Amino acid sequence: MKKSLLLMGSLSVFGLSLAFRPIALDEEPQTKVQLGEKLFFDPILSSDRTISCATCHKPEFAFADTAKFSRGVGGKLTDRNTPSAMNLVGRIHLFWDGRASSLEMQALQPIAAPNEMNLPIAEAVVRLEQHPGYASAFNRLFKQKPSAQTLAEALSAYERTLETGDTPYDRFVNGDDAALSASAQRGRLLFIGKANCANCHAGEDFTADRFKNIGLYDGKTLQDAGRFTVTKDSTQMGHFKVPGLRNVAITPPYMHNGMFKTLRQVLDYYNQPDAVVKGGHNRDLSLSTPLNLNEAELTDLESFLQALTDDRFTAKANVTKP
Repeated sequence: MKKSLLLMGSLSVFGLSLAFRPIALDEEPQTKVQLGEKLFFDPILSSDRTISCATCHKPEFAFADTAKFSRGVGGKLTDRNTPSAMNLVGRIHLFWDGRASSLEMQALQPIAAPNEMNLPIAEAVVRLEQHPGYASAFNRLFKQKPSAQTLAEALSAYERTLETGDTPYDRFVNGDDAALSASAQRGRLLFIGKANCANCHAGEDFTADRFKNIGLYDGKTLQDAGRFTVTKDSTQMGHFKVPGLRNVAITPPYMHNGMFKTLRQVLDYYNQPDAVVKGGHNRDLSLSTPLNLNEAELTDLESFLQALTDDRFTAKANVTKP
């Protein structure tokens, strides 16, 4: 159904304490993808050379982070929960607030962000120019010296390979009726029916590439205005990008603010929003009434969400085999 994971190396390190780094930092990249991969794991792109892209986008957790907020240079916390960097091909909005419209635009922003890698892009380019290995690689692969544009192109080339499609769900829709347990099959019907999840989480990556206000903004204790910070459109106050759901079982905590630690907490919220957050500003009308899912239905729905986990991650996450 979907693209295969095209990482340059084996994922057999999952389940071990080793960092996933299939191309060594002293190895000469032979393609733009390998160059981007090397840069993704190299702390040269942070101001104090202590963190890399992979510090927050951890390969063993589907290139997400399991912290509520990730730590940048100097221990500074990010403003929002780190989303997965996987399955982003074809996305037209990136970041929780959608401020980037391409992977190239997205790739450079964490490098320059003061509470993330805190390195001005111009300085990053100078570092790469002064690094014999990188200077040579950019000249060979791009036919020019490093620049903001070629740095973005290299990183995004690597990110475009981070696609997964080897899940129980994919095998089921491709004709293997035994790929999903009875519980997960019931959960799939709930997902597209009573629970109304597919209204927002549609398509092969389970995102409609839209922005929704699910009630997690009240201007008081929940003050992140989301999409409004970009557009200044008052109708988008509290709107956030609908995330994809592939590998969602291994990317807790959830939501832009990491307020839910488990999938069940997420489902409990959607089931009865007012029981969890009262006074959400302009919450979407689709959440105006409780779903009234019972415990068995919530369990089935969670089983289906777990079935969206690529086989490479299942053992690491201890995800229940659908």
